[in-house]
Amino acid sequence: MAQSSVWAGKVLALVKGGNTPAAIAQIKVAPSVKDLLAFKKALAAAQLAGRWRDLDAAVDDNLALLAAPRLHRAP
Repeated sequence: MAQSSVWAGKVLALVKGGNTPAAIAQIKVAPSVKDLLAFKKALAAAQLAGRWRDLDAAVDDNLALLAAPRLHRAP
């Protein structure tokens, strides 16, 4: 069984701690679309979605960038 990524939880902890610039920096280097979607879901579950406009914009922008077929991150 594959181990799930803990990236979303770590970035959510940054947001809850009030360090949104660090969270945005981590979002820009997100490992995968799956991790970004898990983070977006965690934000909604913690009722933090929509509180920071720049954070939401970073998530949406990087989801679009990672979803593009010509752009991907090497392992």
